[in-house]
Amino acid sequence: MVQALIDNSSASPGAIACVRRWLGEAQRLTVLTGAGVSAESGVPTFRDAASGYWSQFKPEEMASEVGYRRDPAHVWRWYQHRRALLAKAAPNEGHLALARWARLHPGRMTLVTQNVDGLHQQAGSEEVLSLHGELSRNRWLNRRCASCDLEHAVPGEPPHCAACGNLLRPAVVWFGESLPGQTWAKAEQAAEQCQLMLVIGTSGAVYPAAGLARIARRNRARVVIVNPHASELDSVADQMIAMPSALALPLLLASPEDGSRPGQPC
Repeated sequence: MVQALIDNSSASPGAIACVRRWLGEAQRLTVLTGAGVSAESGVPTFRDAASGYWSQFKPEEMASEVGYRRDPAHVWRWYQHRRALLAKAAPNEGHLALARWARLHPGRMTLVTQNVDGLHQQAGSEEVLSLHGELSRNRWLNRRCASCDLEHAVPGEPPHCAACGNLLRPAVVWFGESLPGQTWAKAEQAAEQCQLMLVIGTSGAVYPAAGLARIARRNRARVVIVNPHASELDSVADQMIAMPSALALPLLLASPEDGSRPGQPC
């Protein structure tokens, strides 16, 4: 079954076998995923989510602290709209393949994602480094008072603290904000220490996340791009798999007992 998929894919069997060999050799694997992985689960991209009523607004204007403070109710409704769209999505075969490989090879994979949808976690991946936060979670807009409790916020658009009026906001990274420091430090370390990096479904245009592939390359790791489209990171790739991730990852990460050929010399 696996070999038939390889033969009918747009990536050569030799390329698949080569990457599988590298996976077998790497003691440390770092995976960076982007919007393309989520799109294969039907998750609208940031801008595609602005449909219908929301199409008259620029998403960028609602993804900033300035915009939120100007009209918190309006921006909160935008994020509730996005959450409703996300509720219809489920992990695809690419998400599941990554989670399965990590379970079979404990301690070898670090999964870093630019996506905020939580689908990697739903698929069973643990300790995911979510560089841009998680859409399903909230945090406080201002410094917390002693009574600020996420579980007991007063319902509203948006919910707020009964004691000080502090507002909840989505726990995502907005324009002009820095990535979460501890999460970014772990991602940088993973890029520096891995022997192989898979860059999956990302255009390579959003920094600093895209810079992780260049960090890995500078530290002599092999870099594999999995993307049916050209990306801005193709120039640093040792191998490119021009396939959707939901098809490519089950092939690349399949166990020998799944019927695929073992990795061959590149």
